[in-house]
Amino acid sequence: MTVYTTSSLKAELNERGWRLTPQRETILHIFQELPQGEHLSAEDLYQRLESDGEGISLSTIYRTLKLMARMGILRELELGEGHKHYEINQPYPHHHHHLICVKCNATIEFKNDSILKIGAKTAQKEGFHLLDCQMTIHAVCPKCQRALMPL
Repeated sequence: MTVYTTSSLKAELNERGWRLTPQRETILHIFQELPQGEHLSAEDLYQRLESDGEGISLSTIYRTLKLMARMGILRELELGEGHKHYEINQPYPHHHHHLICVKCNATIEFKNDSILKIGAKTAQKEGFHLLDCQMTIHAVCPKCQRALMPL
């Protein structure tokens, strides 16, 4: 996994015949500056950009998020809210996984080196270049379990 800077993103886009547009650069910077553990949906990102005075359309945001996820820059996450969320794809040792409550959508990030090692080993064995390896566990948190129990 690569840590992307503006120059490395520009080089990789150019290599693929694409350009580093101001919109792509702005979106990369937003994700680079997100506090660890914060995830953004396309709509969250759109609202943040609007409040910053950035006029990037929602369709451009969707296309850019998909592109950056395919490139391995962003992680595309299913956090149980009916839409995808994104975060910067951090290399080891910051790599993490998610435990999500299916009732209240509470999300806990956890680390497990074994998952990443298995993913990397499997990808290498098959001749693949690993972009991301993530595990998402869907469960019911203790608070929601108590709420489901009859008195």
